[in-house]
Amino acid sequence: MTMALTIPVEKSAEPERWTLPEARSLEAVNAIVAAPLLEPSSWSWRAWWIGFCASLAATIAFLVTVFLIFSRGIGIWGVNSTVVWGFAIADYVWWIGIGNAGTLISSMLLLMRQRWRASTNRFAEAMTLFAATIAGIFPIIHLGRPLYFYWLTPYPNTMHVWPQWRSALIWDFWAILSYILFSILFWYVGLIPDFATMRDRAQKRGQAVFYGVLALGWCGSSRQWQVYEKLHLALACLGVPLVVSLHSVVGMDFAASLMPGWQETIFPPYFVVGAMYSGFAMVACLAALVRWGFRMEGLITTEHFDVMAKIMLAASIIMGLSYATEWFNAWYGGERADRSLVVFEFTGHYAPMFWGLLLCNVAIPQAFWWAEIRRSVAAVFVIAVIINIGMWLERILIIWNTLSHDYLPSAWRMFLPTVWDWMVTFGSLGLFALMFLLFVRIIPVVSMHEVRKLVAEGERP
Repeated sequence: MTMALTIPVEKSAEPERWTLPEARSLEAVNAIVAAPLLEPSSWSWRAWWIGFCASLAATIAFLVTVFLIFSRGIGIWGVNSTVVWGFAIADYVWWIGIGNAGTLISSMLLLMRQRWRASTNRFAEAMTLFAATIAGIFPIIHLGRPLYFYWLTPYPNTMHVWPQWRSALIWDFWAILSYILFSILFWYVGLIPDFATMRDRAQKRGQAVFYGVLALGWCGSSRQWQVYEKLHLALACLGVPLVVSLHSVVGMDFAASLMPGWQETIFPPYFVVGAMYSGFAMVACLAALVRWGFRMEGLITTEHFDVMAKIMLAASIIMGLSYATEWFNAWYGGERADRSLVVFEFTGHYAPMFWGLLLCNVAIPQAFWWAEIRRSVAAVFVIAVIINIGMWLERILIIWNTLSHDYLPSAWRMFLPTVWDWMVTFGSLGLFALMFLLFVRIIPVVSMHEVRKLVAEGERP
């Protein structure tokens, strides 16, 4: 009989930070995540149905508004001959920003080996896909002649004229298209092992067939896991530069112009940080709702909200520095129009909204310096909602302030939104909520195989 020499190794407590005792076994993880989908009769879906009906009504309002835009034109909005961009472009930038955080969580945090992402990356990736899809709608309905949106594709028309590659519309088209395709691929690849788990746990034949088809024959062999890990890591390496390039392109939509307040080199990194900021705020909101709605306190712990709050705190400081940099550049550059624009931001027609922007994006998030606030799910949820409101105000004021107060005083005009501007904005929120609510009824909302791996590392001697 041979005796194996074993060296005692201190058990790592880090994985235990991200799971509670009731979720520290492999079977418990599977049961917690799969129960809402495979055992719906044991759940009360009253809140889900209320949210579904409300989001469906908002989605119908959004579709009606889009139909009216297609039939009557963009004149039903508040745009005028001076402020030619309105809610549509602001909503586009806001939704693209929200979509960035999902890829950041799934790609950058994977490359950095951040274990806390295991419980949040699945619905964050879904958020990315839905937000990017909604964002792609706004440039089309903003065109004025949306039936010709295919002109953005690079093909020679009947007069052998190619699209204008110096136009920001071309950049946006390809940035959104590549981002949506990547998001679908990255999201689906991460789902394959969980689809196999759902197939094996299904009690009904229809469920087994549905998840079995989506699992693509996954059996969990060592060879499959090896290929899966390589593919997932390769996609993560592609995702990080894609996130940076996507929102840099959105920032260049403004920076490539000659308008005061827009022609700044800080815009690409400024937009990337702003996207991360609003995106993480939305992830925090969804994490709180998923934690409450699916009783996943064991998988989404207060530690997750603590670390997300720290990220939002850092982003708020960077955003405050970016705002100050803009003001300093306007003063130091000595350009009359730039200095006048800064004064207009603080004292002009939209000044209350601008002060609200600073309050939401810079001042209120400083509450995250206190650990008690960071570890309070309700407090993080409320502040995250406030941040997203502030980031939307930032997007809309970037457009309104500059276009309402450019170089020519005789052309200064204010933007007065109509009911259709508000309907297209709130309707897009309803469409996002509708897609997310359908997602949680069909797809495992937390990545089971990644959490199981985390639990196994905690149990390993």
